[in-house]
Amino acid sequence: MKAGDTVVLRIGDKSYTLPLVVGTEGEVGIDISSLRALSGVITVDEGYGNTGSCQSAITFINGEKGILRYRGYPIEELAERATFVETAYLLIFGELPLPTHLGEFRRLLSENEFIHEDMRHHFEGFPPNAHPMAILSAMINALGAYQPVLLQPEEDEHFIDAAARIMSKVRTVAAASYKKSLGQPMIYPRYDLQYVPNFLHMMFSKPNRPYEPTQEVADALRRVLILHADHEQNCSASTVRMVGSSQANLYASVASGVCALWGPLHGGANQATVNMLQQIHDSDMNVDDFIRQVKDKSAKIRLMGFGHRVYKNYDPRAKILKKACDDLLSKLGIHDPLLDIAKRMEEVALADSYFVERRLYPNVDFYSGIILRAIGIPMNMFPVLFAIGRMPGWIAHWRESHLNPSARIHRPRQIYVGHTERHYIPVNERS
Repeated sequence: MKAGDTVVLRIGDKSYTLPLVVGTEGEVGIDISSLRALSGVITVDEGYGNTGSCQSAITFINGEKGILRYRGYPIEELAERATFVETAYLLIFGELPLPTHLGEFRRLLSENEFIHEDMRHHFEGFPPNAHPMAILSAMINALGAYQPVLLQPEEDEHFIDAAARIMSKVRTVAAASYKKSLGQPMIYPRYDLQYVPNFLHMMFSKPNRPYEPTQEVADALRRVLILHADHEQNCSASTVRMVGSSQANLYASVASGVCALWGPLHGGANQATVNMLQQIHDSDMNVDDFIRQVKDKSAKIRLMGFGHRVYKNYDPRAKILKKACDDLLSKLGIHDPLLDIAKRMEEVALADSYFVERRLYPNVDFYSGIILRAIGIPMNMFPVLFAIGRMPGWIAHWRESHLNPSARIHRPRQIYVGHTERHYIPVNERS
């Protein structure tokens, strides 16, 4: 099949010719944008599992073969060789940065790493036990009020400033929300540290005890952030694009992405995986027995960290994180029993026809939580780390949609299944 080919859809005794859309990797879609106007009929696809909401040049996934590429670059190469800032620039602007471009982007990140001193008072309005994701979403929205010229950045002038501003300040806000939960003072960023070590410094330093992140810890977190930087039209990226389609500003749009990511089926999945492993450990349950219970539908036990909406093969991100997890714990001299349980669980599941036939393989959440745990990140901060990593992808999707001259406000249709027409009855006549 090629661009220009068509398909014929027959509804009753009428036929409708619809064009095919073919991607650069051979993906084929049927363009149904004129279907309702032609026939009065719409398609129904609960959860949009078979619906292409847009054409995008940012990320390619082949779930059958376990392939993930950012702007054409294999995720394996980026995780091994690129910095997070390089990867962010690639996603947002389409190409790996030249040295001058990378230097300028890093300069902007450094210049924007502080938050306005007045914003420190916003943290005081949250209760001590406020979830960091609630703080993060609210504070990102508030950021836009401090530099309104960047609310609707023009491509040729302000966009790189707005992108750097959000990417840089999100670290500072995230670390400050963690410090608030501990009752500790907020730690200022350091100009001499790069993106990932600077975040670790703000998380773990104290006024009387500076924290110097090791290369091993910084490198492990770099990989985690790169592997979470984008993943095509997932729930949060689609949310950012939908909110942005109303011409909502960049800050409001990515703040909506934080809210979407907060859900346990999205950004909270690695926390659920660690909880599952911890429960197995605390109960002294045998992994084989746990797997048997997972297969017993009446037990209603769910295996977290396995399976994916898109991947029907081993998640390529999980392969990278499995090795990164081994390396980090070895270098830190940590023996985490949860990693032993995770490895045994993977071994048992991948040898079991129940999981093999259903193509349930470890996903990115299976090992990322153990890495964050080893670094010292508390579980309520897991989705926040996900949001920091995903920020470049959200910005890239907002920009791509914003630059599309044919973009329209998103407005899905529905099939109504409620009551047919009925009439109001006064309250004293209702029975």
